[in-house]
Amino acid sequence: MEYIDSMPLMDLMRSEKMTFVQLIIPAESAHRAITYLGQLGLLQFRDLNAEKSPFQRTFVNQVKRCVEMARKLRYFKDQIHKAGLLLPPLPASQPDTELEEIEIQLAEHEHELIEMNANSEKLRQSYNELLEFKMVLQKASGFLVLSSSHTTDREIELDEDVYSNDNHGDTASLIEQEMHSEQSNQSGVRFISGIICKSKVLQFERMLFRATRGNILFNQAVADDEILDPSSNEMVEKIVFVVFFSGEQVRTKILKICEAFSANCYPVPEDTTKRRQITQEVLSRLSELETTLDAGLRHRDKALTSIGYHLTKWINMVKTQKAVYDTLNMLNFDVTKKCLVGEGWCPIFAKTKIQEALQRATFDSSSQVGIIFHVMDAVESPPTYFRTNSFTNAFQEIVDAYGLVQTENTYSAVFLDSVAKYQEANPAVYTIVTFPFLFAVMFGDWGHGICLLLGALVLIARESKLSSQKLGSFMEMLFGGRYVLLLMSIFSIYCGLIYNEFFSVPFHIFGDSAYKCRDATCSDAQTVGLIKYKDPYPFGVDPSWRGSRSELPFLNSLKMKMSILLGVAQMNLGIILSYFNARFFSSSLDIKYQFIPQIIFLNSLFGYLSLLVVVKWCTGSQADLYHVMIYMFLSPFEALGENRLFWGQSVLQVILLLLALIAVPWMLFPKPFILKRLHMERFQGRTYGILGTSEMGSDDQPDSARERAEEFNFSEVFVHQMIHSIEFVLGAVSNTASYLRLWALSLAHSELSTVFYEKVLLLAWGYENIIIRLVGLAVFAFATAFILLMMETLSAFLHALRLHWVEFQNKFYHGDGYKFMPFSFALLADDED
Repeated sequence: MEYIDSMPLMDLMRSEKMTFVQLIIPAESAHRAITYLGQLGLLQFRDLNAEKSPFQRTFVNQVKRCVEMARKLRYFKDQIHKAGLLLPPLPASQPDTELEEIEIQLAEHEHELIEMNANSEKLRQSYNELLEFKMVLQKASGFLVLSSSHTTDREIELDEDVYSNDNHGDTASLIEQEMHSEQSNQSGVRFISGIICKSKVLQFERMLFRATRGNILFNQAVADDEILDPSSNEMVEKIVFVVFFSGEQVRTKILKICEAFSANCYPVPEDTTKRRQITQEVLSRLSELETTLDAGLRHRDKALTSIGYHLTKWINMVKTQKAVYDTLNMLNFDVTKKCLVGEGWCPIFAKTKIQEALQRATFDSSSQVGIIFHVMDAVESPPTYFRTNSFTNAFQEIVDAYGLVQTENTYSAVFLDSVAKYQEANPAVYTIVTFPFLFAVMFGDWGHGICLLLGALVLIARESKLSSQKLGSFMEMLFGGRYVLLLMSIFSIYCGLIYNEFFSVPFHIFGDSAYKCRDATCSDAQTVGLIKYKDPYPFGVDPSWRGSRSELPFLNSLKMKMSILLGVAQMNLGIILSYFNARFFSSSLDIKYQFIPQIIFLNSLFGYLSLLVVVKWCTGSQADLYHVMIYMFLSPFEALGENRLFWGQSVLQVILLLLALIAVPWMLFPKPFILKRLHMERFQGRTYGILGTSEMGSDDQPDSARERAEEFNFSEVFVHQMIHSIEFVLGAVSNTASYLRLWALSLAHSELSTVFYEKVLLLAWGYENIIIRLVGLAVFAFATAFILLMMETLSAFLHALRLHWVEFQNKFYHGDGYKFMPFSFALLADDED
């Protein structure tokens, strides 16, 4: 123990030490002090006004102003986007502007833009109406000219229509009356002309005929130009129509139907001269409106460009000012109403920096009174803060994505975003090595590992460029884990060299094979086997195992036993970390009645199994380990016979079995009873102390003693300990079996790669046709890229994640802390609500 006590503390393994501080800030320097602390980003404020609603806080008016300015800035950004303009890059240096000046400028710019947009909409509407009127005049003129000329020919045609279709008799007679009259109005024939969207014309025509019972003549023609729809801002194809009818009631019906279908009606004179005059006037006004619209658009684009030059700076300033006032709303005024009082957490190493920032704020605000900064005691647990960099951040995020939630009587493992308890041992330090290694055990192929390595190196090489861009969700996740991918690829190459697999093909990298054929032709290599003629292959699996009749049994045995060894080693590491946690928090009960029985139980069973595996490998024994482990429980005193691996094995098995049986009640019973005894002694001593040293009544004494007596519930503690013990005992078996996924996925990856190589690439290469070879190569490349490099990578990643979250971390990691969230401008969200 003296040697252990002399070891240095695990500073890298635990979160930063935190301290609870109080700030007393004069009102005149409060804004500047909070701004400097936001730039520093090392102090987490505690809300002292949690019971108040947002509208009851001191600086609610300033927050409202910032929200209104943020709305205007979003409006400007949308207008710039709709205009198709690009935001210019933020200049290196811009003069500082006060918030009040920005507020005035934003109001002026908004008023100007709203006015310009309103004028532009009116002009656009007038332009669209004139354009539609022009097209109606052009197309309707053709219908009217055609109806007033060649009377005799039209009469004959109409008569033929009448006799051929009795349903249109009324319509034909109306047109006939129009042609025999110089003024159509005198004969009762009238018309309505207009324009409608092409998508509505069929329903429009059908509705007209139904409403008038066929007593109309409907003419239509496609408009020459598409018209801009102001609501959707898209070009719409339209149809010009002319409806001939008779009667005032029919006219009313037609106008109502036109209104219902959003058809615009325009008056067209029958006189040709008047139509020409009106057409000339419309064309003249269209030309003027085009010039006006172009000038208006240029003026608006110029104004938007001027706004866009400052937009990024304004957005950042409004965002930071809103964050400052939100933080000021978390502070309280003191009794004199001249100072603001704030409380919060900060790392111990940041105290000097915070004090320097506060002194600078006092000096810059010309305050006569300095800011008071002092350390306080806190009842609540401090937040957890790990200092990470771009390399370690991804591994820390993997650990933080898991939490162990403790309910009233049970532990249940769920997936949520929680962090380690304050000063708890950090699994991320070990995850940096163990996570990519366990991934590589399942993914071992140095050809596939090289492909992953190239992808990781590309992401790392473009790190500075990609970090400043907005990426998609998948690409952002991939870029964030670029260093995880780098280590996974390196370990995959290492494990692939051990497995001797390059896209499932073995190579003689480290020398010749230790085996040779029985005859010169090697004709019986697949049936009789190979002969070992020299020392074993120096590194990894001998390439001669590939394709031999004992390949699958050999690799199955190797990978399965290796999975057990790795699993037992990692679970032992987790239990050892629980010892360091208990020692750090001075919990001798956890060491005596949790760590010791757990380490004994696990190693009495599965540690012993690992020992047998290693001894069998070293001695070359043919002992059946399944038989040994099963009969260790069923017949512990029975002789092992040919399954004995070393002297004294039977006695050792009995001792280990007894230790495992003793460890279960050792975990279950002592701790709850000791906790009850300690609690009663502490409560009894405090009560006697109060009675002997004070004359206060029972109603005046502190409630702490009574509360502690009420807080302790022996049945609850005992049930909790029982569940914890049962979970560990059953988990020791299930967790060890869970590590067999390393063997299963490694075998699946190897066999799948072999199938693609032999049944796709080699099969296609057996043909002389170049097209078949190219097709086979393309299918092999596709299968390798999308199945082996994407799906298999994701599968191995998720299984490695499961092994760390459940099998490793639940031995020591509680994850019931809360994250250190300092007030920092760098952590502000990109989009403000």
